[in-house]
Amino acid sequence: MTAYKTYEVSVPFRAGTDGYASYRIPALVVTDRGTVLAFAEGRVASSADWGDIDLVLRRSADGGRTWGPLQIVSRNGDGTAGNPAPVVIDGGRIVLVQVHSAAGATEDRIRRGEVSPADGRRVWVQHSDDDGATWSSPREITEHVKRPEWRWYATTPGHALQLRHGAHAGRIVVPGNHSLPPSGADSGTEGTYNGGHDLLSDDGGATWRLGYVDDNPDGYVNVNETTAAQLPDGRVYFNTRTDAAAPGNRADAYSTDGGASLVKPFRPQAGLVTPVVQGSVLHLDRPGAPGGGTLLFSGPATPDHRALMTVRASDDGGVTWHTAHTVDGLPAAYSDLARLDDDTVGLLYETGDFSAYSTLTFRRVPVEDLT
Repeated sequence: MTAYKTYEVSVPFRAGTDGYASYRIPALVVTDRGTVLAFAEGRVASSADWGDIDLVLRRSADGGRTWGPLQIVSRNGDGTAGNPAPVVIDGGRIVLVQVHSAAGATEDRIRRGEVSPADGRRVWVQHSDDDGATWSSPREITEHVKRPEWRWYATTPGHALQLRHGAHAGRIVVPGNHSLPPSGADSGTEGTYNGGHDLLSDDGGATWRLGYVDDNPDGYVNVNETTAAQLPDGRVYFNTRTDAAAPGNRADAYSTDGGASLVKPFRPQAGLVTPVVQGSVLHLDRPGAPGGGTLLFSGPATPDHRALMTVRASDDGGVTWHTAHTVDGLPAAYSDLARLDDDTVGLLYETGDFSAYSTLTFRRVPVEDLT
């Protein structure tokens, strides 16, 4: 008889605490000193995706077992500061890309063209040089990474990426998504106008530019919230949420030039069964292993409901997938993955007994359970 295995679990964010009605949109990184940083959107009045939303952080010095007090990293008055996309770069600096918008700028209104560019989705970056204890003031980079015609705009959500292999080692890659203006009698809210892109920096976040753009409005694959990982051969693997005519609700693509372009446009990845939801990818480098390691994906595993948080694994760079770790059958939605140390992966995910949005819960998972 196999003994039941228990996992270390903590709850860094719980709805209705510390002045926020709701916490959503997890992002997770580990600093060079081993501090775990859990980011989220702190939503003041409700769980709505717009309104008074702050970008908040809790830090852990013991691998996510316990957490320090809540920190407000970025605030946009009574508007939104959200979609955290953090990355720890060479030298230990933590770079944090994010999106701001005015309080009344709902996604629906933005996509319909009813919101001015000044009140719409704008892109900012800030950094920390002291392990996440304090942060620089946000600096706007919208003009460098958002085309004037784009309406909706979001970064990731989840951690960003610094490339470690190949000719573009050191480059920061931040996946993003946007919407196009509509044609004919369409309103602009239709999924066919969704598109994807990434933001690139080759100087530690000082300057930024657009990399690939994939926004063909053919309705087959509608690129949306996207996550990325680098494979040992230098390729960058992108995985995206999609709600379109293509099989399943995931699509993926590869880049051989550090995210500047895609080998092919995003194509369906029906081997990953999920509802329409954000997901996270992380590559576990393991020298000597087949393919140089294991590519992980976290997300709900039911096709029609946000539930059953599961980590899937691929040993062939994202071509095929299998279940590596099932958390439980509870409601669950957005998630993010980070490697805590040689032996442990951290999973920060939205979950609750009766709603996926009751907590952001953190789970320590041994690498041996995933590979």
